[in-house]
Amino acid sequence: MSLIDLSEVSKLYGFGDATTIALDEVSLTINKGEFVAVMGPSGSGKSTLMHMIGLLDRPTHGTYTFNGRLISHMSVARRARLRRDTLGFVFQSSNLIPRLNVLENVALPLAYKGMTQTRRLKQASAVLEQIGLADREYFMPKQLSGGQTQRVAIARALVNNPDVIIADEPTGNLDSASSLLVMELLSDLHKMGHTILLVTHNPELTRYSSRVVFMRDGLIIADEQTQVGRIPALARKLYFMQRKTVDDDLAGVSALMKALSSDAAQNKSKKVKKIKTKSFKRPRKKRVAK
Repeated sequence: MSLIDLSEVSKLYGFGDATTIALDEVSLTINKGEFVAVMGPSGSGKSTLMHMIGLLDRPTHGTYTFNGRLISHMSVARRARLRRDTLGFVFQSSNLIPRLNVLENVALPLAYKGMTQTRRLKQASAVLEQIGLADREYFMPKQLSGGQTQRVAIARALVNNPDVIIADEPTGNLDSASSLLVMELLSDLHKMGHTILLVTHNPELTRYSSRVVFMRDGLIIADEQTQVGRIPALARKLYFMQRKTVDDDLAGVSALMKALSSDAAQNKSKKVKKIKTKSFKRPRKKRVAK
């Protein structure tokens, strides 16, 4: 039995001529234990799809079944409990509470279960040790690096031991080294049996997934099984062959500026040299006729 099953799900915003179709009859099945990466340009419907799966929003049309339970038949309270107990969220911004230390931030979701403070902190401490941040328990968020902050966000998502972890651009604000640490952590969680849904613009990150879903204009245009460690062929085609990236453009501008600066410096040097080597002759005195 599939864990997540969306059948012809659509999501519309606005009314009449101002209607925007965020999802257009999307059908998607995800089995337990999969690592699925969702790719697509901005505005393609990736985040809206994650909101549907994460029970943060309801579809305008279509059906959504989670672990055999039809979501449309659930009350608001039941959906909230299901989201709390089975889903973990990691976003591009960690959204840690600045006035709480790391341990308190991670333990916060357990407060909604009515768990005592002692048990909450003990369980949060165990999760932080699992991800290698036991020595940062009493640090404040402003004392952490970007990578550490995102790992704390992952620990907070894990504290309820969810079945599904939804990571929406979790490395978008990180450098390469920190991104690698976060992705390795998600990979380890996948190996432990968690279902991972990753939204990303970076084709390199699809190496960690076993399946890649491509979206455009609210539609799923491709769904490709892939071997872990390899970039899917379609990702290479769409993102490496069609156009240069923003980084490439910036690199080109940087190289141009360096070349212009170099030419200007050379011209200035030649001009100075010419002035220094130029000789000036005294004007001859005119002879006065006697």
